[in-house]
Amino acid sequence: MDYGDYLQLETLLGAQATKTDEHDELLFIVIHQATELWLKLSIHEIRSAAERIAADDLRAAFKTLSRVARIQAHMIQAWEILATMTPFDYAHFRESLGASSGFQSFQYRQLEFLLGAKDRRMLDVHHAAPARRADLEALLNAPSLYDEALRLLARRGFAIPADHLERDWSQPYVPDAAVEAAWLEIYRRTDAYWDLYELGEKLVDLEYRLQQWRFTHMKTVERIIGFKRGTGGSEGVSYLVKALDRQLFPELLTLRTAM
Repeated sequence: MDYGDYLQLETLLGAQATKTDEHDELLFIVIHQATELWLKLSIHEIRSAAERIAADDLRAAFKTLSRVARIQAHMIQAWEILATMTPFDYAHFRESLGASSGFQSFQYRQLEFLLGAKDRRMLDVHHAAPARRADLEALLNAPSLYDEALRLLARRGFAIPADHLERDWSQPYVPDAAVEAAWLEIYRRTDAYWDLYELGEKLVDLEYRLQQWRFTHMKTVERIIGFKRGTGGSEGVSYLVKALDRQLFPELLTLRTAM
């Protein structure tokens, strides 16, 4: 086995099947395929972090969450490369995308569900792929990374409401004053709760970088297609702007006002 065999480079490098002869179509495909690979690794690491938090092994969780932060930085930078493509360049091959859209990214939905951005309607996007839909539904009905963090706080003696420890996990998370109070105690007494404080900051960093990725995505789309509808009938920039208002770990942000 050599380097190419191990990495299956023949398969990998043969997967950039352009539909036109336009120069920038290869750039478009490579950026999106590379993003899907980084999403795959991020999902792998976040699943591991949630398992480690559930097992009270925060040191291992911190390692994987730090890795995800570095992956996110790379993904943010990738939009800068795509932004070198002008509206004129994109217009020459956009029609070849047909009904395909980044809105249909199965792995991006996995990432959102793992982080707690639950929306049952997103299952319908994958109705033509039953196995993928089933995988997403399993994540929809399972605790998110933040849910596991709150369960950990409860095990450490904090008064987390019972309906935040066992609930219908498919429903979007609802902030609670008691959860904010628990995090606030941790942040005010970092000497006593340093590992939980570090966990809170790892989660904040994760959301911060995801929002940076979303913002850069939105501005890149705006730069290339303006306010046209996206391929596949998506809302384009207006949908991406709405995503910026979604909070994943709300009490970790609101406590800052209370401190």
